[in-house]
This record gives sequence, structure tokens and C-alpha cells, in this order.
Amino acid sequence: MPTLTKLYTMQEASQHNTKDDCWIVIDGKVYDVTSYLDEHPGGDDVVLESTGNILANNESPKWPAANDLLEGKDATDDFEDAGHSKSAKELLQSFCIGELDTSSPIIPELEISSKREAVKYSEKLMDLTKQYWTIPVAIVGISVL
Repeated sequence: MPTLTKLYTMQEASQHNTKDDCWIVIDGKVYDVTSYLDEHPGGDDVVLESTGNILANNESPKWPAANDLLEGKDATDDFEDAGHSKSAKELLQSFCIGELDTSSPIIPELEISSKREAVKYSEKLMDLTKQYWTIPVAIVGISVL
């Protein structure tokens, strides 16, 4: 029988990005590591940066990667690149609070509007072309003189 776990969106996880409330996403699972921040051997700032928080510990702003601009950050690569031990990976499991909901798009508004706007954009372009056709004709006419 499958185990039921709570599903969280990346947007929900990204809202927990402070020292007082810190969630990270690794391999499709969501972990609440708030209570472990002070004990983390690499320091709490390393973990906070893995949340996509660009202002960790009141530092000067850092430019996030393009995929981190709007919605949190998947810390899987950061976690794997750090070379965590087997015991660290086992310890991480104790902080698991749920799984990442991948069924919904990351930015649903963008997908919905882009489908609608594609048709409207081509119609607007045709209207503008019909309305302002005289400008390129005038430029060509003046350049010939």
C-alpha cells in the first residue's frame, strides 16, 4: 500500500527561506531543516542559499540563476555537489515533510496567458501593419529623392 505524503508546490517551499523557517527541496522531496541550521557543519548560510533566498543573512544582493528568479530553488545539485556522506543523507530523511507537487506548472499564469496572447499578438501585428503602411513607403520615397 503506498504511503500518502503531503504535496507542496515549489512556490510554497520557496516561502520558507529564512533562518527561522527554512525548507529545502532535494530530489523531489521537501525538507524542513529549520531546527538543523545551527548544527549544519557548513553553516546556515549555505543551506539558506540553497532555498533560492538571494538575501541570506542580510548580505548584499546576489544575482540568482535564471531558473531561480521566480520560484524557489531545487537544492539537489547543491546537495550532491557538496559530497554529503551516507549518514548525512540518512539524517536528511528525518527532516522530510512531504514531496514536491510536479503536477502543476511552475508558473501557471504564464502558460495560460501565452496561449491566449499568441492569437491576439498576430492579430495586433496585422492591424498595425495595415494602419501604418504609409510610414515605410514615405521613407523609401524620401530616400529616392
